[in-house]
Amino acid sequence: MTNPRRALAVLLVLAGAAAAPAGQEAAPAQGAWRTFDGSWSASGQRQMLPVGSGRQAAVFQLSGAVVLTSGEGLSRGFRGEAIGFDDGAAVSAGSAVWTDQRGDQIFSRLTGEALREGRRISGTVTGGTGRYAGLEGEYTLVWQYLVAGEGGGTVQGRAVDLKGRVRVKGAGQ
Repeated sequence: MTNPRRALAVLLVLAGAAAAPAGQEAAPAQGAWRTFDGSWSASGQRQMLPVGSGRQAAVFQLSGAVVLTSGEGLSRGFRGEAIGFDDGAAVSAGSAVWTDQRGDQIFSRLTGEALREGRRISGTVTGGTGRYAGLEGEYTLVWQYLVAGEGGGTVQGRAVDLKGRVRVKGAGQ
């Protein structure tokens, strides 16, 4: 290869590297399971309704930062939003969406124990948009604390021990 050709090849490689967004990972490979873990800090609103025996049912809407410390093919940070219902006794159910910095989203259904400190919640990944299109999987998390503001309408919490796995539907199934 002559010097002008070598210089052109090097320039093309450098231009391609500069055009790629820094810190972006490729989407999860089709059919391959990818594990992840992290935490979720959230705040929002909760409305309570007495349901007898000293129990209260609640509807909640929370949003905050989902931070993943590992997870090939996933962003490290998302805005997590959840809406759901807690029967005040043993069951909570809802839906969540995680949105990354590019606007791509991961959707999930939530189920678990009543939403209180130390309770385990499970998520079932049901799909996504953009680079997360066709995603499926599951995750669990534990609410480390749940702090209610005066009157109980405003809540803040943090989920720890967020662990899961995802894959793109397709090959290997």
